[in-house]
Amino acid sequence: MSEIDSRAQISPSARIGSNTRIGPYAVVGDDVELGESCVLEHHAVVQGPARIGSGNRVYAFAVVGGDPQDLTYKGERVSLEVGDANEFREFCTVNRGTVKGGGVTRVGNHNLIMSYAHIGHDSQVGDYTIFVNGATLAGHVTVEDYATIGNFSPVHQFCRVGQHAYIGAHTVITQDVLPFSKVVSPRETKCYGANTIGLQRQGFTPERIEHIESAYRLLLRAKLNTTQALDEMRGTLGESQDVLTIIRFIESAERGVTK
Repeated sequence: MSEIDSRAQISPSARIGSNTRIGPYAVVGDDVELGESCVLEHHAVVQGPARIGSGNRVYAFAVVGGDPQDLTYKGERVSLEVGDANEFREFCTVNRGTVKGGGVTRVGNHNLIMSYAHIGHDSQVGDYTIFVNGATLAGHVTVEDYATIGNFSPVHQFCRVGQHAYIGAHTVITQDVLPFSKVVSPRETKCYGANTIGLQRQGFTPERIEHIESAYRLLLRAKLNTTQALDEMRGTLGESQDVLTIIRFIESAERGVTK
């Protein structure tokens, strides 16, 4: 049985999973599917079309599944897909997709979206990410697993944030952020090497971390251009799958990478 406050507004077309709790003045819109054991706090809003997995929690005044903030949006049927066990904190916003961007915004599993953070239309977010207060994705951004975006850090549309990357507070991202890296811009945005502490927390072995750090030394400090650094990585570190991930990420960048 689900617990739904009598003051909540639930669309007749919404589907509510079992053991879900919906607080007073919460809103569940048309074509919303909520999985089992979700919690919508008072004044939380979930709009559709949206498919929300199990164990998600939407806090007060968060809006999940709102219309895309794009001038080309004319009311087309576009959607949001959310996995399991995510937390959407107070006043954060997650927009549905646009037709020109594929029509779907996706958020994976076990993500923490803190207060006032924003996930723009057509963005693709992986698992175990953290969006610190006020972190902002423009449309069409990809954020890979275990990445952290610092508070009040905006990410330009069509950029990618690689897995296990850490973006420091107030950092403006206009190019792809490399996997396993830490990026911060006290005056200018630049890469400071491997996100060592974050990788340790995720259980990376010392050997894996050393390979990643060696790759970044070649890329950032060896006075090699990017092509030369990639060739050197292949020759000396090519057996490391993490280093190959970095190489593939750089080679597929369309907007360049932050160095």
